[in-house]
Formats: sequence, structure tokens, C-alpha cells
Amino acid sequence: MTLAECVRSAVAALLHATDESQTDLAAALGVSQAQVSRRQAGDAPWSLGDCDAVAAYFEIDVLDLMAGPARAAEALLDARRRTLGRRVPAASQVEQ
Repeated sequence: MTLAECVRSAVAALLHATDESQTDLAAALGVSQAQVSRRQAGDAPWSLGDCDAVAAYFEIDVLDLMAGPARAAEALLDARRRTLGRRVPAASQVEQ
């Protein structure tokens, strides 16, 4: 698997694990859903800066993202994982 394929697979796994959409990720990255879709389809590359931003959004290390879907999903905090089909908010989104 190429690095580009690892990143695309990891992003897909993280979106699935958190029950988030490409639209959610796009909003967090400040890009359109179409741009995320093109990157996920392999029509446009995920840049290193994009990888940093995706990893920060999912609160994982960028090296875990680049290692592929299994490692990225393992690195995901339990608080970010979906529960019974509903996403649990990240610790930063919970009111103190």
C-alpha cells in the first residue's frame, strides 16, 4: 500500500469510527466537502499540511495517520469514538 493509500484509508477509518462525514472534516479543515471527496478518491493528494490538520482534528499523531487505518483507529481516543451509532463529542467539545 502506498503512503497516499494509507492516508486515504486512515481518513476513511477515522470518519467511520467517529461517525463523522466528509462534510464535518471539510468544515474543520476549512475546505469544501468536494475537496475532501477528491482527496479521498485519489484525484487530489492529501498534502503534509493536510495530514497535520487531519491528525490534529482527530487528536492523533500524524505518524499514526500515515501508518494506515488500523494504527489510526487504535490511536483514536475513546472519547472520539461513536457509541451505538452516535458520535461521542471530543473532550474539547464537552462543556466544562
